[in-house]
Amino acid sequence: MNKTDRKVLELLSKDGPLTLNEIAEKLDMKPKAVFRSLRRLFEKEIVSSDLRTRKYFIEKDEQ
Repeated sequence: MNKTDRKVLELLSKDGPLTLNEIAEKLDMKPKAVFRSLRRLFEKEIVSSDLRTRKYFIEKDEQ
C-alpha cells in the first residue's frame, strides 16, 4: 500500500462514501491517480463501490 492508498483510505474512513471526483478534489489530486489507487484497494477487497451512486466506501464499514 502506497501513500496515495493511505490518503484515500483515511479520507473514506473520515468522510464516508465518496465519488472518484469528490476524492480527487478533496485530496487535490488528479482523478486518474485516485482511480489507480481505488482499483488497487478494490482488488484487495478493502474498498467497494455502489454502482448506482458511483460512490466508494471502505468494505468493512458497510458490512
